[in-house]
Amino acid sequence: MNTFDFSPLFRSTVGFDRLMNMLETSTQWSETGNGYPPYNIEKTGEDQYRISIAVAGFGEDELAIEARQNALLVEGRKKDAEGGASFLYRGIAGRSFKRQFQLADHVKVTGAQLKNGLLVIDLVRELPETMKPRRVEIQAAGPAAVTGENVQRLEDTRSAA
Repeated sequence: MNTFDFSPLFRSTVGFDRLMNMLETSTQWSETGNGYPPYNIEKTGEDQYRISIAVAGFGEDELAIEARQNALLVEGRKKDAEGGASFLYRGIAGRSFKRQFQLADHVKVTGAQLKNGLLVIDLVRELPETMKPRRVEIQAAGPAAVTGENVQRLEDTRSAA
């Protein structure tokens, strides 16, 4: 088992606490995660993303999606099967799950749909106008400013002539 010590990074950075905490927790998740349900994360455009989660056997009423400040929580709660079916072999996973995704700043959930056993969640990064790059116009220099030094030079040249 590999462990990483991020404390040297904490000593030399300011304001990156959230990033460091995400790095620490991501190593813990990978060690304890069971990989259920499987999912894909795609980049569908410059600022658009899509998460597809395989949730075969779950209905819309058994799934919940919660968007928090910088996290997306997807939860599936399987209802008990009525009729008490007796399985000879059960290969289709039907257990409850919780899957959490860390979202970058300004990433918002724009929609979700369940189709053919896939839960598809669309996300978009919307930067506020104040954070978008903006062009700064360069102003042409106006007439030369008259300073005391320039006036003195003018007077010296006139008196020398």
